[in-house]
Amino acid sequence: MDFAVLIPLAPFIMVGFIVWSRHQTKLAEMQLKGATVETAEKAAQYATHIRELEERVRVLERIVTDRGYDISAQIDALRDTQRVEGDSRLP
Repeated sequence: MDFAVLIPLAPFIMVGFIVWSRHQTKLAEMQLKGATVETAEKAAQYATHIRELEERVRVLERIVTDRGYDISAQIDALRDTQRVEGDSRLP
């Protein structure tokens, strides 16, 4: 092919490339902006979930540290119940 034909077409090819590259840049920016919004939404959801879990842990800590709540006595009672049930199953 004769390169003399391409010389007059070079400006049109360059303009087409410039338009295409700007379009690709805008698409990349839009994708990045969309990803940023999704990431922010997920972070907010995780933060809410963590707050809920922290509140549940606080409630459990209050229950366990309450003076009227005797865990060891309840565990012993469960063991006694299991021993009684185990003994009654023996022939």
